[in-house]
Amino acid sequence: MAKDNNSNTKKPKFSSWWVYGLIAILLIGFQFIGSGNLASTRKTTTSELQEYLRNGDVKEIMIITNTRQAKVFLTEEAMAKDVHKDVAEKPFLPSTGAVPQYVLDYGDLQNFENEIKNIKKENNLDTIVDYDTDNNYLMDLLLGILPFVLIIGIWIYLMRRMSGGGGGGAGGQIFNIGKSKAKLFDEKTDTRTSFKDVAGLEGAKEEVEEIVEFLRNPDKYTSLGGKIPKGALLVGPPGTGKTLLAKAVAGEAKVPFFSLSGSDFVEMFVGVGASRVRDLFKQAKDKSPAIIFIDEIDAIGRARGKNNFTGSNDERENTLNQLLTEMDGFGTNTNVIVLAATNRADVLDKALMRAGRFDRQIYVDLPDIRERKEIFEVHLRPIKTSEALDLEFLARQTPGFSGADIANVCNEAALIAARKEKKAVSKQDFLDAVDRIVGGLEKKNKIITPGEKETIAYHEAGHATTSWMLEHAAPLVKVTIVPRGQSLGAAWYLPEERLIVRPEQMLDEMCATMGGRAAEKVIFNKISTGALSDLEKVTKQARAMVTIYGLNEEIGNITYYDSSGQDSYGFSKPYSEDTARKIDKEISKIIEAQYQRAIQVLTENKDKLTILAERLLEKEVIFKEDLEKIFGKRPFDKEFDQKGQEKISDDTTAPDNSALAKEEGEENK
Repeated sequence: MAKDNNSNTKKPKFSSWWVYGLIAILLIGFQFIGSGNLASTRKTTTSELQEYLRNGDVKEIMIITNTRQAKVFLTEEAMAKDVHKDVAEKPFLPSTGAVPQYVLDYGDLQNFENEIKNIKKENNLDTIVDYDTDNNYLMDLLLGILPFVLIIGIWIYLMRRMSGGGGGGAGGQIFNIGKSKAKLFDEKTDTRTSFKDVAGLEGAKEEVEEIVEFLRNPDKYTSLGGKIPKGALLVGPPGTGKTLLAKAVAGEAKVPFFSLSGSDFVEMFVGVGASRVRDLFKQAKDKSPAIIFIDEIDAIGRARGKNNFTGSNDERENTLNQLLTEMDGFGTNTNVIVLAATNRADVLDKALMRAGRFDRQIYVDLPDIRERKEIFEVHLRPIKTSEALDLEFLARQTPGFSGADIANVCNEAALIAARKEKKAVSKQDFLDAVDRIVGGLEKKNKIITPGEKETIAYHEAGHATTSWMLEHAAPLVKVTIVPRGQSLGAAWYLPEERLIVRPEQMLDEMCATMGGRAAEKVIFNKISTGALSDLEKVTKQARAMVTIYGLNEEIGNITYYDSSGQDSYGFSKPYSEDTARKIDKEISKIIEAQYQRAIQVLTENKDKLTILAERLLEKEVIFKEDLEKIFGKRPFDKEFDQKGQEKISDDTTAPDNSALAKEEGEENK
């Protein structure tokens, strides 16, 4: 019995391609048979035909009018001659009609007929001259039915594709456009990321590790009456590791993991987004326990009714409605958990954020100094270093850097070392990488006049002097007048990472920022456009003091900051015109007061400022040691010099004119 089963399995399965192949063979066969009748026919010329006519070898000439071709039939006596030996053989294939021995292409029909008539008359021949047309019925038939065959074939193909996607909602559209585009990760082959590869993020890892435990051992929680959470939302700045954390969940959970982006639901066709949501959750339920990860969910999860001025039905709203229904529709016993990531949680719809849908919001913040050290350990594994690097030192050099920024630093350091023909990466390469990423590429060949260079030197020396003389300003590390990126010079600091900021700290930092323009005023009694980034920074800080943190006595203890982000869609401000004038006046008053304070500090230290600027013009780059030789030991550095492991102030370098230079007001919202 088993033998019969084996014999049945070895039988070839019927395929529609067999039919297509048989039809092609028949067509080729017909064509071959049609042309096989001419297998013993040879092509000749008009002069040869005239010679054959004069010799009396031609029995009949069949003139084909529609192809300008003539068929020549010989007499029995001519077939026995040696000259016609090649065409006297029988054809390879049988034929239903007479087979000509020669064919020739003639030019003008009238001249051809006249020549034949003249030869017949001169030699008194009875050669038959007849006329006919050559018709290819098979080709005419194919040309007639081919368009209908193509139309029917395309229709059958489309019907099969439509039926192959399953019936109703998700797959019932042409080419399965309503099918989900989620990538299903196989825990055995597709992903190797684990929680060991995610450095830092201790709090976030604890949350997602519990989610993994929910799926592995649900009875542990349900036996006590608890319910498995339906969703977790990863929120945080770009590059902090939200997607990496989701990949680690996929590697640790050992369950099917569906990953896709929020933009994968967006399509130009109406109803496709909702259809893909339905299909995604259907697949996840079929493979439960499972995890669904939607990256950049703000693409479809924005608050409904915003920016819809046309009154039309927004396709994204339909997709969001379907997502809300699916998340609250499946039961908790299906073991399907939804993870999502976004850096724009303020724009998400409230219905999406409520308990029962995304039960947990996991905030993934920028790493502190200890977490940055751990991240460096991960990204330095494939880097070939020439020395034992001080990871704590590198962590202090990268304040406000995300995990992605640190990965970029390690990669850039390796590229810099390779560019210098080094065999390994050194500590200086990492410092150069930080300078390159934060400040931009050095432009030593930029054309700067001596007067401009002197102005830049005094501008940067003014920053260095004021920050050195003010207690709460960030201590300086180095100053350079080498153009880097869009800046003509930069002052690099060691800012202290604070959880709260007091007014005197903000004012000292604003004063140090205005030190550049103040130095130009003190030395040259002129100001320039070089302080654009400084003015932008202090204006934002002053506006934050007045309108956000309530640190201004005139405006009082009031804030106009809206954490929900709803005001960003409005055209009106949350205060009157009179208050707006007061705000503008107070912002200007704060900035001007710090500007005058910076002028006073620099005037008192004008001789030291001049020495510092001259040394900067000479060396182009000066460090903290040069300032100590000029100003003496900075009296405010004792808390940095005596810090221990428990009390970390996270001193780091950051350029004053860079995009990553921190504004304390915005940093501590």
